Amino acid sequence: MSAGPWAVIAGASSGTGAAIAVQVARQPGLHVFGMHRGRYLEQAAEVERQVLATGRRMVMMRGDAGTPEGVARGADALLATAGPRSVKLFVHALASASVGRFIVGDPPPLHPRQLARTFESMAHSFVYWAQALMARDLLTPSARLLGLTNPLTESLLHNTGAITAAKAALEIYVRHLALELGPLGHRVNLLKFGTVMTPAIRHVYTPEVLARLEEAHRRINPAGRMCTLEEVARIVPALLGDEAEWFNGATIDFTGGMTLRLLDLVLNEQGGPPASGR
Repeated sequence: MSAGPWAVIAGASSGTGAAIAVQVARQPGLHVFGMHRGRYLEQAAEVERQVLATGRRMVMMRGDAGTPEGVARGADALLATAGPRSVKLFVHALASASVGRFIVGDPPPLHPRQLARTFESMAHSFVYWAQALMARDLLTPSARLLGLTNPLTESLLHNTGAITAAKAALEIYVRHLALELGPLGHRVNLLKFGTVMTPAIRHVYTPEVLARLEEAHRRINPAGRMCTLEEVARIVPALLGDEAEWFNGATIDFTGGMTLRLLDLVLNEQGGPPASGR
């Protein structure tokens, strides 16, 4: 077992989870226990390399962190590795979900199995992890549990109904867990941020579509650009400090004002961020 506090990242092999894993190893210097399903083996190996380069310990476990069985196996392995009262931070960064419409569409409407899987991975598993960490006495005093969400509950995207509903459920879970764990000294929050460029997005979309995506976000975001993975990762250590202890049950807006000008863009097609220097 390794002395010192640990971070547990569910979904640590790529994207936001990977960036957070590396950042919290650098500052405040947490050991990292990550789980991933094995889809991004090269990226997972790179995350492990970067964490180890900080002098922290890294355990990258292959398994499904979004099911009750996978959570139980991960929590048991974590207990054997880190020991009781060792987890300072838990981050739920799972992104296993189905896109599609409920009633009409091509491909066909979402199947019940797709809905169930989306909710289990993106919402229910947050509760599974909270239960497993508490049952094994894994949380340090004043531990922080952090879910990740997006602005889709504010401005709907036609084929993301299942994801949006799951994120809404996650927000309610966070609030209730904040009530239950708050008297024990722990804090449970949700970090909301806009689109970031991840390996999954680059894999799915063509360069032309990615260029349109970046241009759309240049117009939407007041800063005139997309948020970066590194920016999201850098805010997490700030949420671990004593200064952030009063955050509890909160949905922390880190969108950079992404949804502020949507109506303006609809009514004014020329709308966009002002040119620099004006």
